[in-house]
This record gives sequence, structure tokens and C-alpha cells, in this order.
Amino acid sequence: MFRDACIRLEFDKVLGEIARHAHSEVTCARLQAMAPLADGAAIRLTAARVEELRGLDRLGIRLGLAPFADVRPLLEQLRPAGAFLAPHELLLFIPLLRMSADISRQLAPRTDVPLIKGIEPPLSPFPEILEPLEASIDHDATIMDSASTLLRETRRAKRALAGRIRKKIEEIVRDSGIEIFLQDDFITQRSGRWVIPVRMDSKGMVKGVVHDVSASGETAFMEPLEIIPFVNELENLAADEKAEEIRILRQLSAWIREDAPRIAACFGTLVELDRLASIACWAEEFGLTSPDVNDQGELRLNAARHPLLLFQQRQGTLSHIEPLDLVLGTGTPVMVITGPNAGGKTIALKTAGMLSLMALCGLPIPAGERSTVPLFDALLVDIGDDQSIAQSLSTFSAHVARVCAILERAGTRSLILLDELGAGTEPLQGAAIACGVLSELQQRGAMVIATTHLTDIIGFVHRTPGMVNAGMEYDDQSFTPLYRLVVGEPGQSHAVEIARRFGMPEGVIAFARRMLGSAGSEFATLLTELRQRRRELEEARSGLDEREHRLAQRAAALEDRAAEVERIRREAAEKGWSEARELISTSRRRMNELLEEYKRERRSEVIDKLRKNEQALADRLKPLPEEERLVPLSRVVVGDRVHVRSLGHGGTVVQLMERQGKARIQAGRMEVDVPLAELFAPLSKGAEKQRPAATGHWQVTSVENDAQELKLIGQRVDEALDALETFLNQALLAGRREVRIIHGIGSGRLRQAVREQLERHPLVALYRPGEPHEGRDGATVVTLKQ
Repeated sequence: MFRDACIRLEFDKVLGEIARHAHSEVTCARLQAMAPLADGAAIRLTAARVEELRGLDRLGIRLGLAPFADVRPLLEQLRPAGAFLAPHELLLFIPLLRMSADISRQLAPRTDVPLIKGIEPPLSPFPEILEPLEASIDHDATIMDSASTLLRETRRAKRALAGRIRKKIEEIVRDSGIEIFLQDDFITQRSGRWVIPVRMDSKGMVKGVVHDVSASGETAFMEPLEIIPFVNELENLAADEKAEEIRILRQLSAWIREDAPRIAACFGTLVELDRLASIACWAEEFGLTSPDVNDQGELRLNAARHPLLLFQQRQGTLSHIEPLDLVLGTGTPVMVITGPNAGGKTIALKTAGMLSLMALCGLPIPAGERSTVPLFDALLVDIGDDQSIAQSLSTFSAHVARVCAILERAGTRSLILLDELGAGTEPLQGAAIACGVLSELQQRGAMVIATTHLTDIIGFVHRTPGMVNAGMEYDDQSFTPLYRLVVGEPGQSHAVEIARRFGMPEGVIAFARRMLGSAGSEFATLLTELRQRRRELEEARSGLDEREHRLAQRAAALEDRAAEVERIRREAAEKGWSEARELISTSRRRMNELLEEYKRERRSEVIDKLRKNEQALADRLKPLPEEERLVPLSRVVVGDRVHVRSLGHGGTVVQLMERQGKARIQAGRMEVDVPLAELFAPLSKGAEKQRPAATGHWQVTSVENDAQELKLIGQRVDEALDALETFLNQALLAGRREVRIIHGIGSGRLRQAVREQLERHPLVALYRPGEPHEGRDGATVVTLKQ
């Protein structure tokens, strides 16, 4: 259902342009035979493979394709056992097998061309055939000495013997005194024999055999008798050489015969790769895009151009191509284009048809992004004049015959292109027939694009749902076509103005205008006003688009600034947390040292140092503005969760010291005494984590603990490490020498975390797993420093 459309739309010219990039005649023939596909999956697969090759091309990578010949007839010649090929025929396999090996290696490591690598069958390198061929057949189709040892030795012997023969002849001529009988002083060959030129009247004076006579009859070419044994030996060597060459050709041919099916399959894969690469190269040359092929019956062409016009532009015969924007769908499947002669109506029609054919072949098209083509079953075309004297068909009769054939085949998945609908007969009747055709095609569910000059069709299209008028824009001031399709308003033929522009006499123009009457003038005026209103609306829309673009730019700039601020905030927070962690680590080490001194009974000095350390820590922590309002507490009881402003952190009240106006707060691993005035209602969970510690007065208070062991079983790692830290401090203060940590075995994570903490703890002298009576590996015994 596409063959006639391909012919009428000149699809073969597009395929011929693509075939310029092919590397074999077989590929050219396959490209020229391309036709629209009925399977949407196959179309998308072809398009996707072409896009993969275009992606490689953008990376500066091309498949290692080179010219190659069709070897399938040669493989057929080798089918009988014992058959062998001539050197020039074997030479044709070398580029083919070399390409198969090179492309196979080229694609093997790549992960960005899965569809190309998925072409079946995959290419094979055939080293067991390629290497002997390259070592045996030279580029000029001769068998090289390296083909076999016997051939190399035989040829060496031949060359040596030929040198001896030449030397022997020179000795004969010099020593026997026959130089005076020679016509010339050179040695040559006749019929494979070594001869010297002797004057015909002196041939009896030279002992030898005449093998040839010159054209003039004055020179006899004679073989001296003394060299005949040498020449016979040389012929024997030549026979041995020929026999070895034939053996080599038989061997090479036999190897090819064994792998003939695989070679034929790889040849098919190479042709397919060459076809796809030709399409990709052509698409890159013209900057084409791959359209979507849909099943919803939508035809959308954005900034489309006819490919044949692109070829003319490349050749320099066309300076500018006006892009075509066209949309048809299930809601509006029929479009009628009107406008002046030479205004671009037929080009618009052919562009839609040509690009539909290309898309259904899996080819990229000269159109913008978001272009889509429905999956048609048929493309039916009536373009051109089929007038035939032999068949007694007028222009109108030929058009009617074509339209009748189209009506018979049109269906829901058909695209119909009708050029000059209703032309060739009386306008009123032609318009009536055209409207009937459009109505019938619409009822059959076909998608229709038609062109016409008949204004009577415009009203019918305007009144009929599912049909839309369109016109080719025309400059009313200069009376020149602009070649732009305007959907929604009909075009004018401007026949009178065009005739006047081309020199029609004014009398004829005036008469024509009187014949048209006021109706035609009013219609033209109405269309002019509609176009002026459309231009005004387009200008207003352009202004709105520009304003929207500026607003979008401002919004993007604000987003960028917000992102930059957020980045700076994150970096500052990360830096602050890093410094805080370092400060806490330093303070912890200092606290452990002070605890050791406290253990050695230097309590008063330690308390002074703790206070100094407190002040230094407070000086280093800069206060930050509060993120939310702190709510004071009217009453505090043991067990309440509170927020300590001076710490910038929450905790739990474990003891009230009302006389001193203080409370003991458990905050993480520490217990601190703080004034009651520093206690506020707890913050939300997120705010609690983010609030920085503020400066204030706080002190560390040791809590005596006589426990000699710590049970951590069932606790999370972070909770266990907090408890371990407090336990070790209290054990050291209590004067313990050895303590036991019970962590259990379980998955081993808690045990490992505890021992890693003990490994680097400044209060730990050593640690070991428990003895059998101490819990074995489920407990760790720690020896503290004294």
C-alpha cells in the first residue's frame, strides 16, 4: 500500500542520497529497496540502532567499515568438494574478514550500544582463515612466497637458475664469437624459452633452435643448444611452483568452505551495520531527528522541511527553506490547504507524505523535536497529472480514477494526500464532488491532507466538525508568497494580483475584477482582516512569551541564589560541627587527665583546673541567636525532660537542690549541676539537635559508684558506649583496679565496638576476654591505669 506513494513522492531520491555513504553494492541495493514497515517495534528498533551509531559518531567514533564485495556467489562456487577459487577471488575475502574482526573487537568492550551489539548473528574474527589469507595473497592478487616453505624454496631455485641461464648465454655470445651475427645485444624470452636475436641471413652460423621471427622477418630468435638442459630444468621448477600454488589455493578454499555458513551470516550482519551506519552518517550530515511513531493516530510535524529541498540547499541552488508546522489527529483528521499558485501548497503536501514514509522506515527526518507520525497501513496519493492520450483520459478523468481507487482502499489507518482536489472541471461541480470525497474519507476514519483552489470548499470545511482550513501565507503588500502554512484560516488564490504582477494588461485586470463582483472583494477583505487580527494576536503572544521568559530567568536566578545560600549554610554548619567535635575531643582528653589527678587526691587543684577549663570552653563557643522562643518552667520535678539554655541541649532532671537553687541534669553521658533559672521547656526534636551550646556556668560533678561490672546486653552501640564512658570514669574515681564489661556474644558488633573504644581510651591500661568463670568472650575484663 506504499509502492505507488513512494514513486509519486520520489522516495527513491532520498534513498539514493543515503546510499552515497554505503560501502558495498549490496548495501546500496538494500537501501534502495527500503519500504515502510508495518511493525511499530521494528521501526523503533531501527531508529534506536541508528541513534546509537549517531551517539558514537558524536564521540568521534565510527565503525571500522571499508569497501567490501559480495562474496555470496563465491561461497556458492566453493560448495562442491574440491572446488577452489583464484587468487583475485580469495582476495575479496580479506577486507570482509578483516572488518568482521575489527568491528567485533571495537564493539566488545562498549556498553553504550546494546542494540547494535544485539544484531544477530554477531560478528566473528575468523583468525584461522584471515591470517593464512593475508600471508598468502598479495594486494595485487598474486600468491606470496610466504604462502608456504616449498613455494618459497621453489621460487628461490627458479630465480637462481634463471640467473645461471642468463650468465651462460652471455658466456656463449662472448666466447663463441657469434656477436657479429646478432641483430642486437639483448637476451629475451619467446614462448617461455630464453633466446637471442640473430640476423635472419646468419641463423645458420649459430647453433640453436629458432623459436620466433620478428614481424619484419629480419630477426630470428634462437635458443642456444648449450642452455636447453638448463631451460628444461627451469620449466620443471615452474611446474612445481604451479602445483604448489594450486595446492595452496585448494587449502585456503577448503578452510573457507568449512566456515562458509558463518562467513555468509557475518556478511549479512556487515551489510546491516553498513546500512545503519549509512543512515546515521546521512542523518548527522543534515542534522536530522528521530520522530516518535505512535498508535494514537496523531501526525505532528514541527519545523519540518522536505529532504529534497535540503539537497538543493546543500548544492547552493536554494537559499532558504521555510519550515512547516502541521498537526492532525483523531479530533481533526482532515485538513484542506488553500492559497496561491506557487505558494507552497503541494510542497507542504509532499513534505507530510515524504516524512511519513521516512518515519515508517525508521529513518530520521528533517523536523524538530516532539515530531510524531502515526503507524499507517497505507499512504494513498493523488499528486500530479495522469492525463493519458493512449487511455483517452483527461486531467479530470485521471484524477477521478485515482480518487476512486483511493476510496476503495482507504481505512482508519490510512493517510490520504490529494493535490488540487476538484480541479479540472467546472468549479461548482468540482467543489461539490470534492466535498463528497472529503466527507466519505472522514467517515472511513482516514487522515486527509488536501489542496485546492476552489473557495466553495472552504465553507464546507469550516462548517464540518473534524475538518480544518489552512492556508499558505501571502504578503498582501508585495503580492509574494511567504511559504508559511497557517492553520485555522483559508488562503487566497490572489490570481488577479499574480496575473497583474506578471504583466497582464490593466484592461484585462479591470475586467476580471468587475466579473468577480463585490462578493469576491468582500471575501478577500474579510480574509485580510482576519490575517491582520492574527498578526496582532501573535505579536501580543510574543510579548507575553518574552515576559514569561524573563520571569523564568529571574526565578531561575533566585533559585540559584537560594541554592548558593543553602550551600554556604551547609558548609558553615559542617565546619562548625567539625570544630565542635574537635573541641569536645580535646576537652574529653583534658577531663580524663584531670580525673586521674583527682584520683591521686589532688582534688582542690583539679576543681580549679575544671573551672578554668570550663571558662576556656565557654570562651571558645560563641553564642548564636536562638532559633525559637524558650518557654520558662513554673515547676520542676525529678524525672522531667528540660532544655538547659547554657548547654544548648536537653536533659533529664535526676536531683533537685532547692536550697542551692540548682538541679542535677543527666545530659548524654554527663551529669551536670545547673541553676534552676537555666531550665526551660524542652524544644522540638529537630530544634534540639540543631541548637548550639551557649556559654554559661556549669560544673562536672563526680558520682561515686561501687559497681565493679557493667552490663550492656540489649543496648544499642551508641547507648552502650555512652554508658561505658561514664562507668570507666566512676570506676577510676572509686579506686577500682579491674572491672568487667558484660556485652554478650550475639552478632559481635557490640563486643567489637566496646573493645575498639577500650583500645583508644586514655584510662585503660589493658583489657582481655573473660576467663571461663568470667563469661568467656561474652565479657571483657579491663585493667585501669593507676
